Amino acid sequence: MATVRIIAFELEGADGGPLRGEVRTGAAQDGGPAVVISHGFKGFKNWGFFPHLATRLARAGMTAVSFDFSGSGIGPDGESFSEPERFGHATFSNDLADLHRVIVALGGGTLVEPLAPPGTFGLFGHSRGGATAVLSAVNHRGCACLVTWAAVAETMRWDPGTIRRWRAEGKLDVVNARTGDVLPLYTDVLDDLDAHRSKRLDVLGAARTIAMPWLIVHGDADESVPVSDAITLHEAAGSGVAELKVIEGGSHTFGARHPWGGSTPALDEAMDLSVAWFSRHLL
Repeated sequence: MATVRIIAFELEGADGGPLRGEVRTGAAQDGGPAVVISHGFKGFKNWGFFPHLATRLARAGMTAVSFDFSGSGIGPDGESFSEPERFGHATFSNDLADLHRVIVALGGGTLVEPLAPPGTFGLFGHSRGGATAVLSAVNHRGCACLVTWAAVAETMRWDPGTIRRWRAEGKLDVVNARTGDVLPLYTDVLDDLDAHRSKRLDVLGAARTIAMPWLIVHGDADESVPVSDAITLHEAAGSGVAELKVIEGGSHTFGARHPWGGSTPALDEAMDLSVAWFSRHLL
């Protein structure tokens, strides 16, 4: 089994602060294929299954790139929400800009030394990060394939009543059930959606233009994003482009928890499908 090296990197994030990430590789630095991993809302690169997915991809012969979005709220330790103001001002557009910066640095060979630019790359995203990956894939010609887990089909996830209260109070308190943190979410994300939801942030519109092989994975017991979102995305992508895999008993995180407590049958299935998909289309 290949030894996996982990190399940290830091870029300037879309919000002007640091964008922290790491590269995992078990291959020679010869321009081999890469997979860029996007976490979801209230997620982070070290959460639960992400390091294990990245390690599996590296051992399969790919370079795995994971990072914390600049609006994740996660601080330098990679574990705690010590930057709540950055979380509060996070937007979908900033997420897209962060992912773009990572892809450009990766493709230019400036992400980490001595990593050569990949010959090709794929995108992976979970939940909100799945939507970000879909939106980004259509803007990067070098992207050869795509995998999304529990991806949202619509960027506006809040009901009108919540939005009215949110705008009246200037912020929405977001409770992270996993950590107990209460994080502020200001109206930046609403303003961003009002301005760009019908064009730049139209997930279904992007899905209709996806031409690369796309694996859509969703659990039928997802408590956060209904499996109907996966069906909607699959239908939007059209025949012959996307493949839908609904995992029986799979929750939003396929049973994974943080801190990591081991895998589950649902997560094993999702990982096996995804590593095989990237291997088939990148190697």
